[in-house]
Amino acid sequence: MTAALPEVAVTSPHVRWRYALMNLGLVIPAQVSSFFFLYYVDHLKADPLKFAAVMSVFALYNAVDNPVIGYLSDRTRSRWGRRLPYLRFATLPCMIALALLFNAPFDGVESPTALLVYFAVLWVLWETTGTMIGSAYLSLLPEMFRTFPERTDVAVKMNVVQVVGLLIGLALPPLLAAQIGWGPMALLFAVVACVAVYSNLGQMFESPLPRQSALPLVHALRHTFANRSFLTVVTAQTMRFVATGTLATGMGFFVKYSLGLNSGLSTTLLLAAAFVTAGLCLWPWRVIVANRYGPRTTLLLAFALCGLAVLPLLVIQTFAAALATTVLFGVGLAGLILMGDVILADVIDEDELRTGERREGSYYGLAGLITTLSSAIVAAVFGWVAHRYGYDPKLAAQPESVAQGFRFFMTVPPLIGSALAFVLLLFYPLHGSRLREVREALMRQSRSVARPAQD
Repeated sequence: MTAALPEVAVTSPHVRWRYALMNLGLVIPAQVSSFFFLYYVDHLKADPLKFAAVMSVFALYNAVDNPVIGYLSDRTRSRWGRRLPYLRFATLPCMIALALLFNAPFDGVESPTALLVYFAVLWVLWETTGTMIGSAYLSLLPEMFRTFPERTDVAVKMNVVQVVGLLIGLALPPLLAAQIGWGPMALLFAVVACVAVYSNLGQMFESPLPRQSALPLVHALRHTFANRSFLTVVTAQTMRFVATGTLATGMGFFVKYSLGLNSGLSTTLLLAAAFVTAGLCLWPWRVIVANRYGPRTTLLLAFALCGLAVLPLLVIQTFAAALATTVLFGVGLAGLILMGDVILADVIDEDELRTGERREGSYYGLAGLITTLSSAIVAAVFGWVAHRYGYDPKLAAQPESVAQGFRFFMTVPPLIGSALAFVLLLFYPLHGSRLREVREALMRQSRSVARPAQD
């Protein structure tokens, strides 16, 4: 007699929460890095065009390290596993580099070249180790959580934590920097991030016998880039990071020069409003939209709302109006951060059915390659706007055109990015009946692997 086929094993809420809490160690450093422009350009007086050019060039480095590190993690063999060694050994150097990046011993007036060299060397260390951490962490998601209910549940949990991290990493730095200085602020957040990773590392696990990739690097890259579902999702996600990166990079400048307010406290309150709103809206997005209509429709609605939300920034003149605008943007942002990792996990599952391999590292690595281009886009647009509208950090008073320039920066890039993402997702193939077929096939496959021997 053959026993009934068991359901796929479900992780406990405790494990899902611990996985989610580790996300603080990734989100906080990533968001604190959004203040590189404010620290190096506005505080240390680095040339905005040169600094923007350096940030844009770094996108080329990301074109190499993200997919290579992801691919290597798929093929790593160690007593700790494939992903866990990267979390274990890359976290500390990553956070040390972050702290040092905000403790520059040079300024852009006396030592402009030395300042840029210092930034470049430490940025490469920070980016490389940060990619190791991020690729390993995200690759664990589809491996640890194999069912859609688990993934949506952990997505809510990790994105609640992510919103807390966004609030901490985006809203607090300007306020803390004004009170204790940029250097102590960065050191504090580096310590918090280390604690978040190492205190939860013991709850992470990998499949005992993962089906590891045997494809050579070039073939793996070619195969991944040929996946239409992946390309559609990751390009849309890049547009998401253009929108949020613009918000993070430009808010301090917008508050200071367009609204004429205290940049520290006002920037903190506006960013806090956006991300607190996003956290509060995660559950309604999941229950009302995601569970009923799926990832694709959820993202379509969220991108449409985010694009429309930024339009008032072109004309508003008061803090109250800016607050209302950021709250509306936060409502749309909740849908984006809820579905980002869930929809990519669906793509990886589809790839497993095609190839018979689990290649989370390759997919998240290539996703990092492409989405990192968002920072190059934001940096390039910032440099163009600064030059076009006459912004010069060395001037005691900025020309009137600067106020309109930062209005343009806060509105046009996120609006265009959201519109492009919306159009791309209309062509995303993995939804409706096709998505149901993939999930059902994986369930049958998982049950077949778990089938006990016949009596």
